[in-house]
Amino acid sequence: MSRLQVVSGKGGTGKTTVAAALALALATEGKRTLLVEVEGRQGIAQLFETEALPYEERKIAVSSGGGEVFALAIDAERALLDYLQMFYKLGGAGRALKKLGAIDFATTIAPGVRDVLLTGKACEAVRRRTKQGSYAYDYVVMDAPPTGRITRFLNVNDEVAGLAKFGPIHNQAQAVMRVLKSPQTAVHLVTLLEEMPVQETADGVAELRAADLPVGKVIVNMVRPHILDEEAVRSAAGDRRGEIAEVLAAAGVSGASELVTPLLEQAADHAQRVELEREQRAALNQLDLPSYELPLLSEGVDLAGLYQLARELRKQGTGS
Repeated sequence: MSRLQVVSGKGGTGKTTVAAALALALATEGKRTLLVEVEGRQGIAQLFETEALPYEERKIAVSSGGGEVFALAIDAERALLDYLQMFYKLGGAGRALKKLGAIDFATTIAPGVRDVLLTGKACEAVRRRTKQGSYAYDYVVMDAPPTGRITRFLNVNDEVAGLAKFGPIHNQAQAVMRVLKSPQTAVHLVTLLEEMPVQETADGVAELRAADLPVGKVIVNMVRPHILDEEAVRSAAGDRRGEIAEVLAAAGVSGASELVTPLLEQAADHAQRVELEREQRAALNQLDLPSYELPLLSEGVDLAGLYQLARELRKQGTGS
């Protein structure tokens, strides 16, 4: 399994939740996973019910079998200061540049450089080894930007080509791309069984493939159970209305006959949704990619729910 797992998805599909659950699922039986945030939203801290993440790797959870999840919120300014110290030994001069606003200016006018810094920090964690020679982390999971920006965000070599033809920035971009375009990386796309997220997923897959970036799995999130299909609703709406009223009355429901019509209307809405979801599943199947499915948690996603989603991912093969 790829050691760098990048998770993207259309806004509202729950990509941060999926990235967190994936990190927990991968951190099993003593494995160590680093969960990386690059958008500065502190969504990971909220999910794990902990304080805001600093610019340092901090243990935030323990998974089954003693596995550990660490988290890091990558800040572009701090990453650039690290970079300037690493390559130019600026030290205090780098901090002075930050006070003058030069760091923010550099990352704003050259977004390609910002992306190199963000992805570079994650790739460094993938390559890092302990003194004993083993990898510091078994897996790195990146909660990446949304699908509409993911290819440009990851394709940093092209982004900085016009800024630096040679030198440390150029070399850093090439080192990042060697990781991102290798079997070490898999880019997963999170979607819902709805038309717009599915279409954006298809567009994202096409863009990633065109850029030779490794597409991983489609993760269908918030899947609701199917109770009735259209055939069952048509049958009930036909000659079985009286039978439904009798069953409701026998169950002690008052005004049973008046409830039949609204209940059938709700059932019809459900059956229509089931049919629409079937169509979206068929569209996803056309992408010819493996997939995972995660259930809709009716009570929302708290820490217990996050562990539940991690168990669902393990059942489907993650971390095995």
